[in-house]
Amino acid sequence: MSALFWKRVYKPASREDGYRILVDRLWPRGLKKERAALDNWSKLISPSTALRQAYHQGVLDYDSFAADYEQELEHNPYFEEFTTLIKDHLKNGNVTLVYSSKEPKLSHIPTLQAHIEKESGIKSVYSD
Repeated sequence: MSALFWKRVYKPASREDGYRILVDRLWPRGLKKERAALDNWSKLISPSTALRQAYHQGVLDYDSFAADYEQELEHNPYFEEFTTLIKDHLKNGNVTLVYSSKEPKLSHIPTLQAHIEKESGIKSVYSD
């Protein structure tokens, strides 16, 4: 049975990853495209530039950032297309959503993961 995984983009790609989607708005620092081994870059599903910058500058605490990002996801016109992409590729194998954050629990990843599960019923696991 196919699975949806989450993995740091700097970890080597593996055969088990299947279809790999980057879920960050910015390209990961110092990473060559060949090493990233991506099949898709869904930057429009990540937090807006303004929200990301406010969080990184300390204007927002994590809870406010997560709540604001959840609101962005609720109104994101690309979210349905994004989950359809995941579901379509899960029919043929695994899908791995990759991100660059060193601390995924303090990034947009938990909010995105919860929203995917809530809206589409797709459960996932971390493969790191």
